[in-house]
Amino acid sequence: MKRFHVNISVSDLEASIGFYNSLFDAEPSVVKPDYAKWMLEDPRVNFAITTRGERKGIDHLGIQAESDAELGEVYARLQTAGAPMIEEGATTCCYANSEKSWIFDPDSIAWETFLTLGESPVYGTDIVKNPERNSACCRPQAEPTKSGSSCC
Repeated sequence: MKRFHVNISVSDLEASIGFYNSLFDAEPSVVKPDYAKWMLEDPRVNFAITTRGERKGIDHLGIQAESDAELGEVYARLQTAGAPMIEEGATTCCYANSEKSWIFDPDSIAWETFLTLGESPVYGTDIVKNPERNSACCRPQAEPTKSGSSCC
């Protein structure tokens, strides 16, 4: 069963963790110095917060698949959406190894579709490439480049 994903950029991780712990009546399943994630069953959502975003607020939305078949189903629907897709493929982002693609809605809201393949000790491949970078590595720019590559 697919899971809705929300990623929010926050200015104070500790205060935000306290707020969302109360809101969800649950502790995060992952806590890092710049990131926290709740894998909730009611509502069924992968809710993440990070201090890495350029702007505070919703950074991106997504659909997390739980199998290759589900991911293929979502990819097929995205290909009919009439917007260019950024097929990122295998990547590391948000302390996880994933297979993912991106698309932007008509108002440039970033949507990712992904299958988590395992945990990672680093936030994303941007950390390996550029340790001083402090941005959300995962979300590509609203205007896809001709090469189709994202920031990671």
